[in-house]
Amino acid sequence: METPPPPTPRTEPTNADIAAIQQQLGRTPRGLCAIAHRCPCGQPDVVETAPRLPDGTPFPTTYYLTCPRAASAIGTLEANGVMKEMTQRLATDPELAAAYRAAHEDYIARRDAIEVLEGFPSAGGMPDRVKCLHVLVAHSLAAGPGVNPLGDEAIAMLPEWWRKGSCVTGEAGAERAGAPDSGTTDPGSTDAGEAGA
Repeated sequence: METPPPPTPRTEPTNADIAAIQQQLGRTPRGLCAIAHRCPCGQPDVVETAPRLPDGTPFPTTYYLTCPRAASAIGTLEANGVMKEMTQRLATDPELAAAYRAAHEDYIARRDAIEVLEGFPSAGGMPDRVKCLHVLVAHSLAAGPGVNPLGDEAIAMLPEWWRKGSCVTGEAGAERAGAPDSGTTDPGSTDAGEAGA
């Protein structure tokens, strides 16, 4: 896409947000701290999750993509070998590797600001490989452009998933249905702990 979704402020989830996320995921979100990014349609598309779930289970995936349309498009990229190509580039491009390591450090710093998880990696394969594009895209959307280079690259490869309208229907989608357009043109991963929110 030519113009990625703009950054949006981190906000506390409303009851309507929680209902929307339940519809997106097909279940109640666990460890929900905040809405980390909103789709141009107005619905949540990335949530911020507590480093420990309510039962105490460590959950290192701080940023979790909830929009099923975005998740499906990212799954297509993964199936087409984008992660393997990105991982190969990390081994041969020192500048990209340094930027990706900085993204890893940013991810951990943001998670540690909520609660420190000693000894846990960041997520998505950072800092040495690409294991889950969903996580990298969620990080890029939450942090804004220029923080996670491979998340930014993946977003640039995606279609404008919001152009068909909200992925949320019924009452859960009604509150945000009239949200102004920004003017911008499954999360189930193989990483341990990345299938939660």
